[in-house]
Amino acid sequence: MSAAQAAGARDVETVAADPLGEDALTLLAEAVAEARRRYPEQFDPEAPAPTNAPVPSRGVFLLVRDGGAAVACGALRPLDAHCAEVRRMFVTARARRIGVARRLLTELESQGRRLGFRALRLETGVRQPEAIALYEAARFRRIPAYGQHVGDPHSVCFEKALRS
Repeated sequence: MSAAQAAGARDVETVAADPLGEDALTLLAEAVAEARRRYPEQFDPEAPAPTNAPVPSRGVFLLVRDGGAAVACGALRPLDAHCAEVRRMFVTARARRIGVARRLLTELESQGRRLGFRALRLETGVRQPEAIALYEAARFRRIPAYGQHVGDPHSVCFEKALRS
């Protein structure tokens, strides 16, 4: 059975959620802890913990639940009228390698089309080969760094045109 089939056979659902809700903030804390392990030189130990912003107009925040437990999240935030950014993409260690990330990314792409975007962009880190492989397999193409990522040697940026 493939990973996607395994995820489909489980009680997995993708739902719109509040990025300021308890499940979203718990996943954010896990994501930050993992980022600190992968990129310790990037974090000031005295810096306050990050938080999620509210969902903007033409944005979305999604949770993936497995048996009711939140195991992944992802968001879309508009960059301009035609392009949105995939943000806060994270899957817990226990939910990896069963198709959850691919399922979430597919739903974010679907939401992007529904919201009228022509393209999605995203940034990930050079020390996240699993994420890079996911985005390349999903036919995102590498692009030059954009926005706040310009000049960051740890950033790898991608874009994908959305087709109706």
